[in-house]
Amino acid sequence: MSSLNYDVVVIGGGPSGLMAAIASAEQGANTLLIEKGKKLGKKLEISGGGRCNVTSRLPKDEIIKHIPGNGRFLYSAFSVFDNEDIIDFFEDLGVKLKEEDHGRMFPVSDSAKDVVKALINQLDNLNVTVKMQTKVEAIDFRQDHHTVILDNDEKIQVKNIVVAVGGKAVPYTGSTGDGYSWAKKAGHTITTLFPTEVPLKSNQAFIKNKALQGLSLRDVALTVKDSNDKSLVTHTMDMIFTHFGISGPAVLRCSQYVVKQWLTSNEPVKLLIDALPNTNEETLFQTFNQLMEQNPKKSIKNNLKGWVPERYFLFLLKETNIDPDINSANISREKIRALVEHLKRFEVYVHDSLPIEKAFVTGGGVSIKEVIPTTLASKLMEGLFFCGEILDIHGYTGGYNITSALVTGRLAGQNAAWNSF
Repeated sequence: MSSLNYDVVVIGGGPSGLMAAIASAEQGANTLLIEKGKKLGKKLEISGGGRCNVTSRLPKDEIIKHIPGNGRFLYSAFSVFDNEDIIDFFEDLGVKLKEEDHGRMFPVSDSAKDVVKALINQLDNLNVTVKMQTKVEAIDFRQDHHTVILDNDEKIQVKNIVVAVGGKAVPYTGSTGDGYSWAKKAGHTITTLFPTEVPLKSNQAFIKNKALQGLSLRDVALTVKDSNDKSLVTHTMDMIFTHFGISGPAVLRCSQYVVKQWLTSNEPVKLLIDALPNTNEETLFQTFNQLMEQNPKKSIKNNLKGWVPERYFLFLLKETNIDPDINSANISREKIRALVEHLKRFEVYVHDSLPIEKAFVTGGGVSIKEVIPTTLASKLMEGLFFCGEILDIHGYTGGYNITSALVTGRLAGQNAAWNSF
């Protein structure tokens, strides 16, 4: 056996690992990619509903705003390789992209498989050695080289290792948290792991009795409140009531703020649903009063129908103790005020989320304070690099996490290669 088997070993065949292996081999480094599963790019294949939202065309500052979990760390990396470079990279590989709403970039073919195929072809073109269905049992770190120990007892000596094994979310794609123990062994801090982009649980009576189960609300403004009743964040998107709580795009976006707060306080977290975010509360109150005065003999149910889905409206009438069949003339202004308040600020109390395995993204990970932002190299261990979701960086769904994975993978692979020579 020669003293070193490879210049660079990349562990993990997800978006960041594929990009790291390509970037390393492009620099001329003898590169090995190790993947424990049967397939490369499994997470990419399922992303964007199987269409693969590879990045976003929003300005850099906007992209970083959409990565609320330490996105600012990426400014240095973005100055070397950014979202526009990702677009060029895929176009050069023959994957034509198209822009959709909110700057989201998809392959023209609408097939994530084309994205994965292009990356795998590029590994072949660059002579990257790929070991599939190969589990890394441990890493033995030394000052001048490291030894990767496989589960079949094979030992691979290497100067540089790129850890790209993901977090703990979506474990059936292979992200089962393997990398945290290796990072700890190298002296790294793992910040608290928590689920983000995850459905939320509530044990309020209306959830338990399934009063709204399966009901979707379109374009609601969902606001997370802190323990002092200050607004933390608001997202205006769709949501759905489930048998355990709430889900849908607005809920997923708000979830990390809810989970973080719940982890620190262990108290239920209050969320407010504004079902009519484009209508001012006072305007709505006056409009409702006018409608009642104009049609006093009509039932309130018929007088005010169409503002929100009927099932939600009937539920809110019940919540405010208003008989849906009562004549509009017989309802007090106080009751109308209460109804409007419920439409604008219906309270949901969340006490937990689904587990991290059911989340789309992992919050927490290898502390970014211990990683050099321009190279993704460890500040604590020579020849060790991190990229992708193992880092304490997390964004919203919509191509932001993949952007982070591809950008950090690019830099980690490139710099690992340069460190070999």
